[in-house]
Amino acid sequence: MFEKGEFIVYGNAGVCEVKGITTLDMKGAPKNKLYYILSPRQRKDSKIFTPVDGNKTVMRAVLTKEEADVLIENIRDIEELWVGNDKLREEKYKETMRSCECRDWIKIIKTLYLRKQERMAQGKKTTAMDEKYLRMAEENLYSELSLALGIPKEQMEEHITNRMDKLETKEV
Repeated sequence: MFEKGEFIVYGNAGVCEVKGITTLDMKGAPKNKLYYILSPRQRKDSKIFTPVDGNKTVMRAVLTKEEADVLIENIRDIEELWVGNDKLREEKYKETMRSCECRDWIKIIKTLYLRKQERMAQGKKTTAMDEKYLRMAEENLYSELSLALGIPKEQMEEHITNRMDKLETKEV
């Protein structure tokens, strides 16, 4: 069970702060069932009520600083998602996003970055679907890493690139 004040990852809402744990005084809601009151970091003015014992939506602790550092160090080893069929590609992106795992978000980012480079080399634009999933994956990943590492979200891409460059320099 998470505690008030903790940050967690909650499904597609991304990083949320646990604002409280309560029962709901609503018609049809069980009187003895506990709910988290979550405040999404991306939309601080909204609230999410979800059962403490719920299992329909992924709920997990945010990465620690150490876990975030290891993840960044291993980005080069994380494989892309290659799906040749356009119709199946979006389904794979959705499925991967629903996992709410940083490694999966990195797979999407790497895949879409390479697809973007490939399409640009062919004189084509990036598809709206690719842009949508790239933004979602980056938003979720950078929000979580920002919290874990204490670095502003807007600086995460640069931070990751710099760390990877330093790691590459050490290997040479």
